[in-house]
Amino acid sequence: MRYSKYSVVIVGSGISGLYLANRLSECRNFNDGILLVTKENLFSGSSALAQGGIVSVIPEINKSDSVSSHIKDTIKAGCGLNNLNAVKIVSELSSNIAQELMRFGVKFDKNENNVLNFTLEGAHSCPRILHSEGDSTGRVIEETLCNRLKNTDNVELYDNTMALELLIDAKNICKGLVVYNWQNDYYEAIYSNNVVIATGGIGQLYKNTTNPSVSTGDGIALAYNAGAEVSDMEFVQFHPTALYCKDKFSMPLVSESARGEGAKLVDLDGDYFAKNYHHLADLAPRDVVARAINEQIKLTKSEYVNLDISQIGIEKFKLRFPTITKLCEENNINLSSGLIPVIPAEHYFMGGIKVDTYSKTSIKNLYAIGECACTGLHGANRLASNSLLECGVFAERLCEHFSKNAIPAPKKHDESIKNILEKYLSEDSFADSQEDFINILFGELKQTMTEYVGIIRTENGLKHAKDVINSLKLRVESVISNSRKKYELKNALCVAELIVNSALKRRNSIGAHYRADFPHKAVEFNNNKVGVTDNYDKLLVK
Repeated sequence: MRYSKYSVVIVGSGISGLYLANRLSECRNFNDGILLVTKENLFSGSSALAQGGIVSVIPEINKSDSVSSHIKDTIKAGCGLNNLNAVKIVSELSSNIAQELMRFGVKFDKNENNVLNFTLEGAHSCPRILHSEGDSTGRVIEETLCNRLKNTDNVELYDNTMALELLIDAKNICKGLVVYNWQNDYYEAIYSNNVVIATGGIGQLYKNTTNPSVSTGDGIALAYNAGAEVSDMEFVQFHPTALYCKDKFSMPLVSESARGEGAKLVDLDGDYFAKNYHHLADLAPRDVVARAINEQIKLTKSEYVNLDISQIGIEKFKLRFPTITKLCEENNINLSSGLIPVIPAEHYFMGGIKVDTYSKTSIKNLYAIGECACTGLHGANRLASNSLLECGVFAERLCEHFSKNAIPAPKKHDESIKNILEKYLSEDSFADSQEDFINILFGELKQTMTEYVGIIRTENGLKHAKDVINSLKLRVESVISNSRKKYELKNALCVAELIVNSALKRRNSIGAHYRADFPHKAVEFNNNKVGVTDNYDKLLVK
């Protein structure tokens, strides 16, 4: 067991963690330094895969937009379950975050007049999304933030390192955490009075996902097991258009911006079907479009539908969407046909660790930002391209909080956390990790979550999923040796159980949570029933 201490520890290296680390590096009042912990490396998370862009409300440039308009769109997409204060804060600070990113060195695309180029995405009432290098926004922002960190002298990186347990003292105050370097097989106790969880999403709980392999819900399980409150766990967003690649389960994203630029969803017979499900057709909220595709696949007995890009023009599409073009080429999809095969896949988690507008959790000295946190911004369904914005806004506000309130690192460890540390002292050597067996259990979890806790749910299906999860929890305990994969599976099972329990409690359909046995919010178009957002004008800012 190793021991160390830091002024601030950030667990996770996506855009939320990187943004915070960059901003904190500019403050010189953290004498014990800042530690950034990442499970693999700086580019292993979901942030770099974000194609669409980042919302930025800049009325002085974009005359058709306003803060009140963005607030309305966010609440409509979120079905009115949003935290209005969080929505206002995020919208009002959106232009500041764009300015900060440009100060860091991010270059957003501009039009022929050298003015910022805004694009349209589903459920937005006007074009307000900034993008970079066409459809490479996440990668560009992440690379810029990473390169900037290389020139700092007060941020240290622990890569290939997984956070296992928070050090919570007898007064329910976070004093640090235990981490495991899975590459070199050792544990380390890190003392800090300012611990930030920024570990991203939960995609690997599902068979089909746009998330990378590291997205196993670690941070949510870490906080929950320490006693932190979680919220909105039933709301799992499925992106309507992941690139369909037979026998591949981690699926590349086909950005919603493609539909914003004019691409249309068609079935394998060439029929344009989105208009049958919602008056906004291809640009309806994501939960609606995902269910529409799911229903159309069932009706036509096919494995996927197509995204028809011919109305954009093949060459124009290649210029505007170089990342998607490359992904298609790598997967032997011929764009000259004008058709891209797509299917819904788990994409984003609206629930997570409950935080206030300064990212404080229910445990003192513990904070959460990014996808693993539940700020209330997204409500029941995230509005497209609000996620990168949320990362920046709450990282910025947390930096503001730390600059005024950060507590120095502990001088010594508290005796009340001694028992937590002692259980790891005997675990510094590892036997065979039984990885094949763990992979089998993981596969059973993914299949169960996809079939019973996916786009459409029922009470019987959710109860069956709960039984399977309980069985898997018992079976994983038979794995004696420790490994990264075992810790990931235990975290995934913890989060899966929270999702199922929350889904059972919400006995109606709203947003991304659709109960076939309680289709309370549904509308009929051409005899097809697909849940849609009701009219929430009474909740909207006028």
